[in-house]
Amino acid sequence: MKWLHFILSHSIFISLCAAALCYQSYELLNVVPDNRVYLLVFCSTLSSYNLYWLISKYYFSKEKNKLTFLKKHFTNLLLFFLASFGAAYCMFLIPVIIPFVAVAVILTLLYSLPLSPIRASFLRNAGFIKTLLLAFTWTYVTIIIPVQIDLFKITTGIAILFTARFAFMLMLCSIFDSRDIAIDKMHSLRSLATDVSRGTLKIIMGIFFLIYLSAGSLLRQNFSTTPQVIAFFITGILVFFIYILSLKKQGYVFYYFVVDGLMLFSAGATYVASNWLFL
Repeated sequence: MKWLHFILSHSIFISLCAAALCYQSYELLNVVPDNRVYLLVFCSTLSSYNLYWLISKYYFSKEKNKLTFLKKHFTNLLLFFLASFGAAYCMFLIPVIIPFVAVAVILTLLYSLPLSPIRASFLRNAGFIKTLLLAFTWTYVTIIIPVQIDLFKITTGIAILFTARFAFMLMLCSIFDSRDIAIDKMHSLRSLATDVSRGTLKIIMGIFFLIYLSAGSLLRQNFSTTPQVIAFFITGILVFFIYILSLKKQGYVFYYFVVDGLMLFSAGATYVASNWLFL
């Protein structure tokens, strides 16, 4: 299982999930896909996550010798540089997309600030804003970058998908936040899960689950096809089931394969629903 641990721990799987969500955005919005964008989002996600893990591991590590630390985590560093090169090459091929990527970079840096050498209290005490920011960043990267539309020119369909995707990603982020409550409190870091009680968090999850179902159902109605609606509700049931399982103690594979895998499942369900007549 070493290969699986490597794929999960080096964010290769979650990068595939990000590319899959881009496919779903193209499909649900009836936009002709650009294969270069898939590669760009995959490389950008791989690069940003490996950089975040390096920062996070160094922040929590007792080993403060930078050279020793980088040797220990050489594979993360290597993937960061390779993926950054890949993302830069894609932007060279699609220069029009650079402003959209720049916004995503800023959002990613803002999320990483609590782990930076800057010790400003407002960064460390961001609380629920950190969770909202991560969910928003994922939504932005997997919808706005593929579609490449200015935020002030968003259509109704994009707005509905944005709402559904944001609610979906917020639920996944909250599941991870709940897992990390003890560690975050130990290091004086805050998130949505640390800012509210477990009971309140369940209510918030329920609200966003209803938003996800409502917005997702409304979007699928535009297809006027039963398979898309069925695929969406199957995904919704699975999300709810995984959330229930997350209330009990779970292991590494559950979070980084099963929970993250909900993104891949959601995109896969959309693909099957769109091509069911040909299966």
